Amino acid sequence: MNASPFPTDTTAAYDVIIAGCGPTGAMLAAELRLHRARVLVLEQETEPASPVRIVSLHVRTLELMAMRGLLERLLAHGRQRPAAGLFAAIPAPAPDLDSAHAYLLGLPQPVVVDLLEAHAADLGAEVRHGAAVTGLEQDEAGVSVALDSGERLRSRYLVGCDGARSTVRRLLGVAFPGEPARTETLMGEMRLDAAPEAIAAAMAALRQTPHGVRLRPFGEGVYSVVVPAAGVSDRAAPPTIEDFRERLRAVTGTDFGAHSARWMSRFGDATRLAEQYRIGRVLLAGDAAHVHPPLGGQGLNLGVQDACNLGWKLAAQVRGWAPAALLDTYAAERRPVAADVLDNTRAQAALSADEAGARAMRRLLTELIGFDAVNRHLTAKIAAIDLRYDFGEGPDLLGRRLGDLDVGGGRLYDLLRRGRGLLLDRTGKLGTGGWADRVDHVADPDAALAAPGVLLRPDGHVAWIGDDQAALDERLARWFGAPAR
Repeated sequence: MNASPFPTDTTAAYDVIIAGCGPTGAMLAAELRLHRARVLVLEQETEPASPVRIVSLHVRTLELMAMRGLLERLLAHGRQRPAAGLFAAIPAPAPDLDSAHAYLLGLPQPVVVDLLEAHAADLGAEVRHGAAVTGLEQDEAGVSVALDSGERLRSRYLVGCDGARSTVRRLLGVAFPGEPARTETLMGEMRLDAAPEAIAAAMAALRQTPHGVRLRPFGEGVYSVVVPAAGVSDRAAPPTIEDFRERLRAVTGTDFGAHSARWMSRFGDATRLAEQYRIGRVLLAGDAAHVHPPLGGQGLNLGVQDACNLGWKLAAQVRGWAPAALLDTYAAERRPVAADVLDNTRAQAALSADEAGARAMRRLLTELIGFDAVNRHLTAKIAAIDLRYDFGEGPDLLGRRLGDLDVGGGRLYDLLRRGRGLLLDRTGKLGTGGWADRVDHVADPDAALAAPGVLLRPDGHVAWIGDDQAALDERLARWFGAPAR
């Protein structure tokens, strides 16, 4: 791919059109608006298409929300619980994680979408519901987008955040290799009349010989219920409460008195990864780029993290200061992360199978998770806090995210709310020079840093560590382009 910046289309009505206003699309729109890009988000549905399911925001996603000033709003709608037993639902205590937000936040998915969409709209993004992309054509200057209404729009870039059956991915002709669904699972929230003690005893017995059944209480007799289906069916047909009762009886011998479902859904174990994340001026993010079973609850989190990686880079391209290869680092950094998530969900699925080899592996892993280092490693993998991007040779912290430290009389993440780079300087001798329009500078000799100076990208990852101004200038140019004159 030619890494040089594309020419600008001055006739385009928008800088970026985003197909899909789920969590990924809404977060991406907000990230772009932090840099004043002209953004249009197209959402096919007029009402939430997904059931009112409870999703879990993991540690790294909570950190990103804190960086953008959104966490308090989400906390008001959610329920915190320990980051425990995340890998294959194997019982384990919550390990000691290096984060000020070392917990899970469970809340209804429509609440997450509504809050992120409102955040994007407050920043100036335009959102259209009931509008779907049906065609696209791109050239060196921009992308022409056809809508189902017959309208044609012009944008400098298009990003497909339109889910596992992405129209944008199909129109691009990007291959989506992987494994088709071989098993299917029913998931829902409903009331169970059985006594809590009986349910807890049944779950304790099932953990010894896993059958893929999960019953998690939400209070007042309501439980999250996960149970294997009898086979792979037409996923367009939603399950019924009788489907749940029948499968619970078949697997556990009782239906626990299930009734009054809040929502019900089914999912398969299809695992696929897009061969390319970018073709010219069209990119993919979220489920449009990767799908996997919901083991560990990583899907929504993975998509939001895609958006935070891509947003500032695409905005830099739009604003004209991006280094030549910056936009290509999106796929270089995020596609391996998705591949790792696909692998860990494959492993979790294998551990949950009801056959002798899988049961033996699960017993062994249950024993290993008893070691603190193993428990922390697997939990951090699901929580995405040990991720390290390859920024070249340097200290171990290089390429990693930085925790929410005490800096400048406040908290680090509060300093990242504008989506800009940030230089943390304990020496008082460093500076951002010609990059001051893109990178903030905080000089604080008492900052809780183990280094004299640290340069952070807008997504909170460490881009440079040291005390040499010349080396800092080189890294500023690498990530933030040429200095302003």
